[in-house]
Amino acid sequence: MDAQGRGRAGDIDPADQWVLNPDTGDYELRLGPPAEHSAPPTQRRAANGAASRTNGAASRTGAPATQPSRRRRDVPPQRKRTEPTPSRRKPKPNAEGKKKALYWTGGVMAFVLVAGGSGALYLYQRFNGNISKIDVGDAGSGSATSDGPVNILVIGTDVRTGKGNQGYGDSGSVGHADTSILFHVSKDRTNATALSIPRDLITDVPACPTKQKDGSTKTIPGTQQTRFNNSLGQEGRDPGCTMRTVKKMTGLSVDHFMMADFNAVKTLSSAVGGVDVCLGKDINDPDSHLKLSKGHHTVEGEQALAFVRTRHSVGLGGDLSRIEIQQQFLSSMIRKMKSDDTLTDPRKLFGLAEAATKALTVDTGIGSIDKLRQLAQDVGRVNPKNISFATIPVLDNPAEKVPSTVVLNEKPSEQLFSMIRNDVSLTEVKKKEKAKEAAKLKGPKADPSEVRVEVLNGGGPFGAAQDTVDWLQNSENVLKSSNGGNATGPKQKKTTLKYAPNQADQARRLADMMGLPASALKPGTEDAEPRADMTLTLGADFKGAGTPLSGPAKAPDEVKKVNAAKQVCAK
Repeated sequence: MDAQGRGRAGDIDPADQWVLNPDTGDYELRLGPPAEHSAPPTQRRAANGAASRTNGAASRTGAPATQPSRRRRDVPPQRKRTEPTPSRRKPKPNAEGKKKALYWTGGVMAFVLVAGGSGALYLYQRFNGNISKIDVGDAGSGSATSDGPVNILVIGTDVRTGKGNQGYGDSGSVGHADTSILFHVSKDRTNATALSIPRDLITDVPACPTKQKDGSTKTIPGTQQTRFNNSLGQEGRDPGCTMRTVKKMTGLSVDHFMMADFNAVKTLSSAVGGVDVCLGKDINDPDSHLKLSKGHHTVEGEQALAFVRTRHSVGLGGDLSRIEIQQQFLSSMIRKMKSDDTLTDPRKLFGLAEAATKALTVDTGIGSIDKLRQLAQDVGRVNPKNISFATIPVLDNPAEKVPSTVVLNEKPSEQLFSMIRNDVSLTEVKKKEKAKEAAKLKGPKADPSEVRVEVLNGGGPFGAAQDTVDWLQNSENVLKSSNGGNATGPKQKKTTLKYAPNQADQARRLADMMGLPASALKPGTEDAEPRADMTLTLGADFKGAGTPLSGPAKAPDEVKKVNAAKQVCAK
């Protein structure tokens, strides 16, 4: 739907129907210039002054006064589509106006582009009609927002449909998981981790139910030890299969997915006015069609696609090197989308929302502008300086004489997965708060024989409370432990230990035995009776007695990180 569809004049750009009110700093929807705004502001002020003098005179003579009109802020009239002149300066919005504009682009990567679902019906219908969605059943959460951490799988497919994409080879591809990034947003929304998953990683793809066009459900058998990118497209697998594969591999539940093809890179990079990139050497790659000199460049459209597809000319020439260049591109795009130049330009905001909603395919849980806007506003509070890109640590496949695939580097991979599962940031944020939290684990520890605790099962495996008591008594000499059965109320996601201030030494000992993170310790405010028990409630994160729950505080050395706030030149 456009201006003509609302009965307006012929050459009005829909983006220009959002104009900046200089009095408030807000963008306001203008479907046409009202008649009362046709006169210049000076004439209206003169007319208002004359009306005031007339009413004043009328009150002195007893004549009826004319009713003064309600004062309205002047909003600039709607522009025709013209090229801006160099001398025209854009009004600078105030802080509140900028904050509201931020809701158009308040997320990361794809999310920032769809936050602009406005209340205006015509924009709502336009953007809503652009969105493609797939029902992945119980593979996702189905909810657009969450009180806890959020995990979103961003998938770039290698399908060659769309104008100009057939020339990139493998034109018959069904669309595999060519680029996959698990985007984890922390519970407190202060930080995020974007975890790249190599397409050639050998893993197990589980059996997955997929919705068919006729409404029926077909279960596609799983495949052992296959490339990760076969989790999508192969044998009719949908993005729900990729979500399930990620969960099986990492232990992380995936709430939603966003999928884009080659056209998305071209249209989104153009919508932001180009993406700034840097090369440490000249590149002339006939495979990706990238030809750029050493130094800084701004790429968009076909050139942007060539940049993210190149691999033979950077690093070691493989997919892992391409992941690094893609992380540079996405980091730069995030910075561009969060910049004042974008947030204060209604034309760019409209173009971003239009391009994003046309480019993305999402799950039904976020398959509308309203839900995408909720998600974007929820996760969009993360500052780019607190966004870390990382790649799953891998090794060359030892089963191949000439390795063309990779396998998990088990120890550092599990450490990295554990950090994300426990919501530990790869970026240092809120150092004071973290130090205060960690202080709960520091101090004297009681002897195991003095630890008193009642164990409840609030979400762990069946029999977990008794198994834990047996382990504490037989392996750790915590003889004053007891099984309290199942906890009341809803299931807990996280294990917690509640204790009184005078039981802190016992709590530290138990946390040390069980590998509890500082966040699991919940101190009370009043001292307990001498023989009172602490309460340990096992949550869904509990894997078994003797298995630590806390993740490492620092990423292993094998994990290479890229901060979204910094530009790195590809070599």
